[in-house]
Amino acid sequence: MPKKWIVLPEAPKEFLNSHPELPAIIARLLWNRNLRSQEEIDEFLNPDYSADIHDPFLFKDMEKAASLIFRAIDKKEKIIVHGDYDADGVCSAALLILCLKNLGAENVDVFIPHREIDGYGLNLKTVEFLKNRGANLIITCDCGISNVEEVKAAKKAGMKIIVTDHHTVPAKLPPADAIIHPLVKGEKYPDKGLCGGAVAFKLTQGLLKKNAALGNKLKDGQSPEAFEKWMLDLVAIATVGDMVPLLGESRTLARYGLTVLNKTRNIGLKKLLSAAGIADENGRPRRGSYDSATLSFQIVPRLNAAGRMDHANTALALLVAKDEKEATELSEQLNKNNSDRQRLTEQYIAEARKQIKETAQNKNPLIFVLGSDWPTGILGLISGKIKDEFYKPALVMNAAGDEINGSGRSIREFNLIAALQSMPEMFDKFGGHPAACGFTLKEPSVLEEFKKKLAAKCAADTAGVELAPQIIIDGEISVDEVDWKLYDLLQKFEPFGQFNEEPRYLAAGLSVVNIEPIGQDGKHLRLTVRHNSHICHKMIGFGLGDVNRHPDDWRARLNIGDKIDLVFSIGANEWNGNRQLEMKVEDLRKT
Repeated sequence: MPKKWIVLPEAPKEFLNSHPELPAIIARLLWNRNLRSQEEIDEFLNPDYSADIHDPFLFKDMEKAASLIFRAIDKKEKIIVHGDYDADGVCSAALLILCLKNLGAENVDVFIPHREIDGYGLNLKTVEFLKNRGANLIITCDCGISNVEEVKAAKKAGMKIIVTDHHTVPAKLPPADAIIHPLVKGEKYPDKGLCGGAVAFKLTQGLLKKNAALGNKLKDGQSPEAFEKWMLDLVAIATVGDMVPLLGESRTLARYGLTVLNKTRNIGLKKLLSAAGIADENGRPRRGSYDSATLSFQIVPRLNAAGRMDHANTALALLVAKDEKEATELSEQLNKNNSDRQRLTEQYIAEARKQIKETAQNKNPLIFVLGSDWPTGILGLISGKIKDEFYKPALVMNAAGDEINGSGRSIREFNLIAALQSMPEMFDKFGGHPAACGFTLKEPSVLEEFKKKLAAKCAADTAGVELAPQIIIDGEISVDEVDWKLYDLLQKFEPFGQFNEEPRYLAAGLSVVNIEPIGQDGKHLRLTVRHNSHICHKMIGFGLGDVNRHPDDWRARLNIGDKIDLVFSIGANEWNGNRQLEMKVEDLRKT
């Protein structure tokens, strides 16, 4: 489906005049990110860790949580950290485990649920299992806020429980001993957009601060400030991986976390980066420096692959590893998991496309796909791909035994989790966000009723709304203006992510000088173009030759001499000391 191009407005003259030090193209980016005051602009372009990170004790239950943890440490009680199986949940658990051990906790353990066996969050079997393991205190991270009955069971069994989470807050809160969650009603903590790893980090900060106030030293001899900052690489991975808005404190944490990642001391991360082929044997980047793309496309998928293909314990073990040999073996396993995940995902996407074609679902308001014995861990990846290809909400389900599990991804015009919340009788369990969900149907017999109800809800909610994928464009420029000075200015906008997407520009009226298919099966196109001068510019269009992503088949339609408009982003290609500007084509049109 062709994308609707939306060019954002220019910044008003008053704004430009009040910031004469900023080039117009940069001022426009700031304006359209709703950054208007000098304070907001300074925090965004030049985040200051000492000024822009909030006191963890602004959380109303932070003192309560810290006191419970120190009491458990002093009494040598069993503390079990309950994480989650994605990159955010694994990084959250790693942060807390590393901190607790450095505080002197001698009786600490971790539990990461299995995606298919345990499912998301706490369950009653897990509560019983943790009790049998001798747990006195459970600390959840990246989960727990919806587990009312499970927390009740833990309390009834005599365990204390601290919930740290960031997901949608239900009408009824669990009766935990302390809740660290920025969105809980009445919570005064300033930043509401923290991911699970960042919330766990705030608890870590609180523990370090309280430990110092008690006059205690860390076991490894580091200062609390040094230990805290060396943990920021994990926070950056969690923040970018969970796709929370990269604004305010989250942006500052991710920005400093990338700085730490580029000189990380984490043995597991060093080995993972090496296994991915983007680092030398010491974990230092082979090309330029690590950025948000490194997190999004190299680290996060490999950490997620552990929970998708096997068990996330592998990813956790890597992040807390102290032995180089163990870290190497774990990184190689994660690399293999990721390769297997890519292969299987492509296989099942092909099967999903075939099913959609056979059932003519491209005409329906949303798409349902039902597989048999498909790996639960990749259902979300498949639904995301189908959603992107058809620009419709997509729910990919798997029937295994007497259970149907599913994962959904939605377009911006349809709130998926709100739709599921309107029909709770359909599910054994469900959860998610407006754009994504996971669920287990009450029983297979409700499948057709569920499909009918959700399709009707989607049709009603989107009635009269133009459904079309959009590409947001920050402004029109001449390709001749793209130089290293502009690139360096754009680097101040890193890390890119939610609400701070990588800037895209429109170039109109270009002439095609050359077309070169590259990559496997010619899926990518290298274009040579001229714009307003006689200078030739090379551009790379990743996926432009892939008919699944671009049904227009640009390999066949585009010819030398054609006039085109295109949307592109600006990057750098660095290898073996060579550094070249790289313009990446996001979309194009013949004129």
